[in-house]
Amino acid sequence: MKIVYRILFILHIFVGLGAMGGGMMAILNPHSPFGITLKNSPFTSFLIPGIILFTVIGLGNIISALVIYYKPWFHGYVSSVFGWALVIWIVVQCIMLESVVALHIIYFIIGLIQGTLAMVILFNQRMFPANIILYFYKKICNK
Repeated sequence: MKIVYRILFILHIFVGLGAMGGGMMAILNPHSPFGITLKNSPFTSFLIPGIILFTVIGLGNIISALVIYYKPWFHGYVSSVFGWALVIWIVVQCIMLESVVALHIIYFIIGLIQGTLAMVILFNQRMFPANIILYFYKKICNK
């Protein structure tokens, strides 16, 4: 389990710092950060998505790294939430930009890894939903 915590900590720091940088670029230059334009979006600029990227994905992953480091009882849930938030963010971003580039694929996979490793923690601790899944698994296998 030690390796799971280390990987999650590193991934949360990596994603958090990257998202804070990308979010800051979108906040500082909301009309064309990195030369990107919006096509299929409800937003007229990148200001609101930049704020969301900076706070939810960026700060959220940094906070999640701290939670993983200190390991309170709810750390698996926090890591799971921000891992799956990254997956959803990337899917929505690809739809809004009408493109998929290598970074989208990389961050999508990182989000899947974060979410999966968080589920490993929840299963290891027998916490919801793992406790329910394991309960029914035992019931089915014993009959």
